Amino acid sequence: MNKKRFMAFVACAFALVAAFALVGCGGTSAQTAGSAAGSASAGSDDSADIKTLTVGFDQSYPPYGFVGDDGEFTGFDIELATEVAKRCGWELKLEPIDWDAKDSLLNSGAINCIWNGFTMEGREDDYTFSDPYMLNGQVIVVKKDSGIKSLDDLAGKTVITQTDSAAEDVLSGDKADLAATFASLETIGDYNTAFMQLESGAVDAVACDLSIAQYQLAAKPDEYVQLDEMLSEEHYAVGFKKGDDALASKVTETLKEMDKDGFVKDLCEKYADYGISYDNWVLK
Repeated sequence: MNKKRFMAFVACAFALVAAFALVGCGGTSAQTAGSAAGSASAGSDDSADIKTLTVGFDQSYPPYGFVGDDGEFTGFDIELATEVAKRCGWELKLEPIDWDAKDSLLNSGAINCIWNGFTMEGREDDYTFSDPYMLNGQVIVVKKDSGIKSLDDLAGKTVITQTDSAAEDVLSGDKADLAATFASLETIGDYNTAFMQLESGAVDAVACDLSIAQYQLAAKPDEYVQLDEMLSEEHYAVGFKKGDDALASKVTETLKEMDKDGFVKDLCEKYADYGISYDNWVLK
């Protein structure tokens, strides 16, 4: 082999080795990048890394969230949220909201959870939820002297419920046939006003959460009665923006700890006169 051919051979061999090396490095880099991307993706949920838990709630929703006699926000869910924030080292900010605006407030970051007797069934695709913590249901409340004894007796009657509530969802969904028998199904901004309408005789019945019914019956046992048949059975959970899984998990685990050490049971007993029962607590 002459010198020129030898030098050409060496150059060709060098280029070939370099090419294989480049491919090998490229493959390694791609795998490393892929692994890094996967790790970043897996660890990208930093939703629990917060300093302030901003709770959106309806301030006219006793016994879960309302204004107490001292003018301060209080309620079963408010006290749960307060204790969770304390145990997690978060500052708590209570944000009374227009219930119709809850989704835009949550998605914009103005609040980072909805904690207010919030029914999860039928909303699973719209929020990330904590584990359910309280059994709930949708029921009908009427005046004791109304003569209404069953759901069938609501035919031709005026029924009212809260706007964008679980009761409204049920009566426009699974119980739409029942609602079709009403003289009308009206909606209003809050349940306190709905029960004022019932008391005045402006409407014949209120469709509401079981907890709301229990609260109203506890306050006025001689005025109202709850129909035996429920419209639906469901659960309360804390609602977070879709994808805030770490924050939802942190709240769930903290609630479990609060149940184990007796805090939840004591709180249920505190609100027993408002219709809250530890028998309905489901998060263990």
